[in-house]
Amino acid sequence: MIDFHCHVDLYPNPHEIARECHERKLIVLSVTTTPSAWDGTSALGRGTMITALGLHPQLAHERKGELPLFDRILPDSAYVGEVGLDGAPEFKTHWQDQVEVFRHVLKACNESGGRVMSIHSRRASTAVLDLLEQYPRSGTPILHWFTGTVGELNRAISLGCWFSVGPAMLRSKKGRELTSRMPKERVLTESDGPFAQLNGRPILPWEVKDALNTLSELWGIDENVVERKIMGNLERLMDVENKE
Repeated sequence: MIDFHCHVDLYPNPHEIARECHERKLIVLSVTTTPSAWDGTSALGRGTMITALGLHPQLAHERKGELPLFDRILPDSAYVGEVGLDGAPEFKTHWQDQVEVFRHVLKACNESGGRVMSIHSRRASTAVLDLLEQYPRSGTPILHWFTGTVGELNRAISLGCWFSVGPAMLRSKKGRELTSRMPKERVLTESDGPFAQLNGRPILPWEVKDALNTLSELWGIDENVVERKIMGNLERLMDVENKE
């Protein structure tokens, strides 16, 4: 199984979570929210865990001073996340800081030959796509838990975006509708744990299996076929990244 967006370091018991992922042979993209979290999160990685370098939009106004650290670490990371923009009212007051940070990240990735990027776009899909369009060589954007309109989804598809979807997203009617319109060859599974909830508690990385069940229903194919397809998608994504 694949969990391509998880905050492993933010669980109360991150070492236990990392060990369980390793034992289950779960492929995890462990995203960070600040560059200063990079070292500690990387230390959790074992086996199939990949650490991504991030600066979360909700923290942009507090942590934009860490951009020089982001630049220093970037050559050592083929994956970037969690980055992006958040247009929710409680974060819109820091919109300019968010744009400054995300633009910096995209420019740095662009100048470094591109990265696989896990991107936050809550209530900010058009703004995120506008910036991605300005930096077409920044890498492969993967829109995590995409909640935009159908029109924004179609634009994202035309720009070459990928998508990661999880059990929490797929429980909503809108989430299922959007997912059903995404190109199957550009979909990956995620948990977004521990922020995403399942049955009133933080979701665990291996519970991405629930997403496979829903994708099986949406796509009208057997769950085992879905799992193989998602794995094939990841292999293709990583192959492109390695070639670049």
